Amino acid sequence: MLWTAPPGSPYHRLGRTARHRWWQPLLGTVALVVSAVVVLCLLLGVAAVVAELTNRPYDADGLPTFGPIPDAALLIASLALLLPLLFGAAWLVQRRPAGTLSSVLGRLRWNWLGRCLLIATPLIIVMLFGADLLLGLTGESSVLAPADTWVGGPEFAAGLLMVLLLVPFQAAAEEYAFRGWLLQAVGAYLRSPLPAIALQAVLFAAAHGWGTIWGFLDLAFMGALFGWLTVRTGGLEAAIALHVVNNLTAFTLAAAFGGLSADETMADAPWQLVLVDVLVLSAYALVVDRMAARRGLATVVPPDLVVAVPDGPSAPTGAELKRPEVGVESRGW
Repeated sequence: MLWTAPPGSPYHRLGRTARHRWWQPLLGTVALVVSAVVVLCLLLGVAAVVAELTNRPYDADGLPTFGPIPDAALLIASLALLLPLLFGAAWLVQRRPAGTLSSVLGRLRWNWLGRCLLIATPLIIVMLFGADLLLGLTGESSVLAPADTWVGGPEFAAGLLMVLLLVPFQAAAEEYAFRGWLLQAVGAYLRSPLPAIALQAVLFAAAHGWGTIWGFLDLAFMGALFGWLTVRTGGLEAAIALHVVNNLTAFTLAAAFGGLSADETMADAPWQLVLVDVLVLSAYALVVDRMAARRGLATVVPPDLVVAVPDGPSAPTGAELKRPEVGVESRGW
């Protein structure tokens, strides 16, 4: 029995293994949603118990509050916990290795992820200062918080530590959920990735709430571009890199200038920020796509990755599972 999709399968079709049945993506999605709700309820339950024991107040939504840093940590951690749930859902529907959520090689390509991080970091800085400049020219408030709201060294250090420990997992979890699980769940039924890319992009924007029409369109564009990059490069690394750098920058600024308790998200973005963001995202996609093509990055399942094993609980060993950085390439769809 084959444990991976057939050779030549693009990223969005990685769920189409020999073990695939039509109901498996639906079962996995239901299990994922139910388990996420259960975990969230458990977290909120523990928070409520701690709040009662420590006499903590409740906010306008009826949720216990412990201060900006703990509240932000609880929210970010609740999203980060999607990661093990996503891999659990893949295991449930016999997606082994579950790393096929990561790339066509059945794992996260760390070297490629590092290269994408090097591209994403300066572009996010350009986006931040470019948006700030455009907002200033149009008479709007700055993206960067004023210096007189600096929270102080100790509080910033605590906030920064929380951000560095949790935000990368939160950003990665969102990519595995939308560009990973959802893209492949829909892709299991359709040969073209376009419907799956469009659906996950809209749901990604909706999941961030409704703020301004510009913010919603920007998030939808981001989701669509990340979905396109994921299929084009055969994995989540490019999307994860930019998402992680973007969120680390945003949360670090929030930790520095007392914004961790703010309700605003990218969904509330003004048109000036959206304009610069779209330009930066497009530049990132073009650079990454060109670099992937030059490196001959595997964008479909290589022939030497496919592992045949007998039916049963045993899994292929590390020696049996070959893991090349490059492989069969298919740049068009």
